[in-house]
Amino acid sequence: MDTMHEIFRIHSTLSTFWWILLGVFFVIYIVLDGADLGAGVFSLLLNNENDRAAVMSSMAGTWDANETWLVVAGGVIFGAFPLVYGSTFNYLMIPLMFALWGIISRAVAFEFHVHAKSSRKFWGFMFGLGSLVAALFAGIALGATLLGFQMNTGNAQGIQVANDPFVNTVPHFSGNALSFLSAFSIWTGIGALIAGGLAGTLYLCARFEQDDPIYQKAHKSATLFSFLALAAVVITLIWSYAIMPDAAKWTGSGWFGWLILLIAILISAYKMMSNHAAHRDFAALLWCGAIVLFMWGGMWATNFPYIIPQTWTISQGGNPANDLAILTLFMTGFVPVMITYNVYQIWVFRKRITHLAGYESH
Repeated sequence: MDTMHEIFRIHSTLSTFWWILLGVFFVIYIVLDGADLGAGVFSLLLNNENDRAAVMSSMAGTWDANETWLVVAGGVIFGAFPLVYGSTFNYLMIPLMFALWGIISRAVAFEFHVHAKSSRKFWGFMFGLGSLVAALFAGIALGATLLGFQMNTGNAQGIQVANDPFVNTVPHFSGNALSFLSAFSIWTGIGALIAGGLAGTLYLCARFEQDDPIYQKAHKSATLFSFLALAAVVITLIWSYAIMPDAAKWTGSGWFGWLILLIAILISAYKMMSNHAAHRDFAALLWCGAIVLFMWGGMWATNFPYIIPQTWTISQGGNPANDLAILTLFMTGFVPVMITYNVYQIWVFRKRITHLAGYESH
């Protein structure tokens, strides 16, 4: 009995450890590649193809490394929470398919645009369109995930049959291909576009010379996006509190901790907007990242002990303890290496550029 209790304790600890790491990987991806996607969406507003090429040049040295965190997050779900991986990817098949199409289109546009002549405008448009589609459907997938999904342990028709060896006893998704669609998931997709637009324009302000035309356009747009993002956050929080059972934690016995988190978000928003107004562009971008970090951490804590709200708990979805131990032993050492590499890349490509970068190879 003591042995079983110890195994359960180890399994719960390792599952929670990987749940925390998964949240870290996702938020790093959102902060880094969210800015890239937002800049790509903003590029659709630029009429000059060379300006769009300059936007692509601004992230040419970092965009592929930023996307690595999404691959790592997917690998963690597969390795640490395989049942969650199988059922969730079934549920989100359509939005993830479109998000992946957007990411692929964007990556192909990066490679083709610099060499293209007659099709250069087309690939510039695909860069922006791919960014928009990826951000929109990733946001829809997030909203759908927060609502949870139906599962059963029956056969293909969802029917439980006694003493039938062919019955699938593993919980699996039991909805249909459009179960992810709801007013809330569509709204979170729109919210992701707004958030991406804010992060992307702040990123471009930090990357371009302050007297450059692209900087001036991005600076004006960032001001607009900041107010749109504030409104979107308020709407999302109220809506979430109204429809999500776990959101009741916000006004429960631990309300003081959630109040501190809200204050931290408001201070970060004020710092972001004041630094942006004073043209302290990198500081504004960092404070935008802080907002994302606080909000994502709040969402992750709200869902605890679920990895998928009202669907999969962390322990239910986790691999057996011995598999998690092997994963922990061999994989966690790569995390500081990846973070160091990202920091080094950002440092190397920190210098501001101008719209003339569009004439150069990227």
